[in-house]
Formats: sequence, C-alpha cells, structure tokens
Amino acid sequence: MTRIIAGAARGIRIDVPDAGTRPTSDRVRESVFGALEAMDAIESARVLDLYAGSGALGLESWSRGAASVDLVERSRPAATIIGRNTAAVAKAVGGPNAAKVHQSAVHAFLERATGTYDLVFTDPPYDLDDSAMTADLVALAPLLSADAIVVIERAKRSTAPDLDAAGLELVREKTYGDTAVWWAQPA
Repeated sequence: MTRIIAGAARGIRIDVPDAGTRPTSDRVRESVFGALEAMDAIESARVLDLYAGSGALGLESWSRGAASVDLVERSRPAATIIGRNTAAVAKAVGGPNAAKVHQSAVHAFLERATGTYDLVFTDPPYDLDDSAMTADLVALAPLLSADAIVVIERAKRSTAPDLDAAGLELVREKTYGDTAVWWAQPA
C-alpha cells in the first residue's frame, strides 16, 4: 500500500495501477523528499511528474507545499487512477485544485508544454532506452526555471543519464537497492 508520507495529505492512501507501473518505494521517496526539503526545493514549486504511474511523487510534493503539479502518464488506466488520487489529496490539501493530470506520452507533452517548472520527477519504465531518456531530458531543458531540480530515477543497472546533452549538471546521486536516483540542475 502506498501513502502520502508527509504534509497536509499525510497518510492519504494512493492507489497504484495493477500493471505497467513500478511505484517508488516509501524508503526511496522518504530519502528523495528529505534531500529536496534540505535544498528548499518543494515549497511553492511548480512541479512536473513525468511517467507519473500513480502520481505519488507529484502528489507528495503538493502535500508538502508545492504550488502546482502537472502529472503526465501515457496509460489511460493509470491516468484515471492518478485522477482519483489527485481528488483525494485535493480534499486534504484544501484550496483550489492545483494538480492537473495529462494523459499523454511524455515526449509529446514536453514538446507542446509551456511555462517553466521548478521541480521535475522523471521515473520512466526501467526498460526505457538511453536515447529516449536523453531525448526527454533535452525536450525538458527549455521548460526548467534557472534554479530547477530534476530528479531522475532508474534501475541501478542503467547507465547514468546524459545530463550534458540537456545542459544539466549532477548535484547528487544515490543508490537504493536496485534503484538509482540522480538529482540535476541547469548548468
């Protein structure tokens, strides 16, 4: 069972799609969000959650004070679940609903998106190839604020993301079991 860990929606249960997604474990989310809070990267941030799955990363950000969240998921069943999860978190957070679900392929969303983001989560399927990951990061680059943080989660056995191609620099990296996480920012 997945739950929101902290903030206004702490303890709210997040439904997870039956197939096709790999939810970030509570242990990894706790560590990632601890680092983000130490960087003061969440409060009032405009958040983008790519390959959102259940929406847990973006919704956790909203619970912790992010100003807005865009959740992008290609799978229609998963996007429907994210919509339900968003409604549950919205009740706990109160105020206007600042989360929007986009049922779209990530690269297509990035090519048509406007505005800027302060915090981005990209947690693609582990089998996404390196060239597609790089293409996503390159398409993401123009949408980043000057002090944005990009959190990339992949399998430990994956090669490190090509941050240089997207004009990003590594801030931090950590491995949790089979999961590797990289934090990057505009160079």
